[in-house]
Order: sequence, then structure tokens, then C-alpha cells
Amino acid sequence: MSISNAFIERPIATSLLMVGILLVGAAAYPLLPVAPLPQVDFPTIQVTAQLPGASPETMASSVTQPLERQFGQIPGVTQMTSSSTLGNSAITVQFDLARNIDGAAQDILMSINAAAGQLPKNLPSPPTYRKVNPA
Repeated sequence: MSISNAFIERPIATSLLMVGILLVGAAAYPLLPVAPLPQVDFPTIQVTAQLPGASPETMASSVTQPLERQFGQIPGVTQMTSSSTLGNSAITVQFDLARNIDGAAQDILMSINAAAGQLPKNLPSPPTYRKVNPA
């Protein structure tokens, strides 16, 4: 006698067993400790620079590129995106998860200072940075 014979000979007991397993599974499902999305905070810093009246091409070539070259030398950079618009430039730098955000901010500040000689002389204020949450 095989295991399947017992279930074939007793279809009502088999059906009740299946319904019982289904109810236990449905009751236990909400108790599973699974988050829909993991809570991960990527260390991300956004740098902005303003040069009133400058075209997007000018912002990209004279402001964004020197800053990106300096930021590219920082260890632990995983992603860098930039956007140049009329008179504004925004660079978003994302670091490794193991990287401390405060240490990354210090490296960004040192890179901004290092790029100061390559930036236009008529820049009204030095580029600013802030810590951002990419989510």
C-alpha cells in the first residue's frame, strides 16, 4: 500500500486536510517577518553651483566637468550623475554603503576647494553641498 492510496481511498479526509493546511498558511502569512522593501540609506551628497545667465553648455563645460573630475578621484564613489540647466548645475554623488556620510562630505568639500582654481572667476559663490536621501 502506497501513500497515495490512502488519500485516494479517503477523498473527504484529503479535502479536509488540504483546507486545514490552507487555513494555517493563510493565518501564518501576515506573521512572516519580511519587509516589502529593505531599509537601505545610501550615502548620497548633492552639489549645486550657480552662475546666473550661463547657458547649460557653459555650465556643463566650465562648472560641472571640473567638479566631476575632482569627485571622480574620491575613493568609494559608486555613482555620479549631473544636470546642467540655465545658470544652475547639480551633481549627485553616491558612495558605497560602507562609507560614512560625514567622511564623504569632508571629501566633497576638499574636492570643491581643489577645483576652485578651475571654476569661472565670475562664479558669485562657491558650490554648495548637502546630504540627501535618494529615496
